[in-house]
Amino acid sequence: MARNIAELRGLSLDELNARLADAEEELANLVFQNGSGQLDSPIKVRTQRKAVARIQTLIREKQVADSAAAAAQGEA
Repeated sequence: MARNIAELRGLSLDELNARLADAEEELANLVFQNGSGQLDSPIKVRTQRKAVARIQTLIREKQVADSAAAAAQGEA
């Protein structure tokens, strides 16, 4: 998991948004499968939900860092 986080941190904001869209689509599929009884392990839903949250957190971190850098340039 730590390697995955390091890999995600190296991505650009656009790439993270693309990964987020894919992860949310996968989560929707898992929720549907779980509801219809086709999912063999309901833990996959929780794991995917955490993956979505992790990506959202990294996106927010990059947005905050970008706005802080822009504010620092504006003050200089």
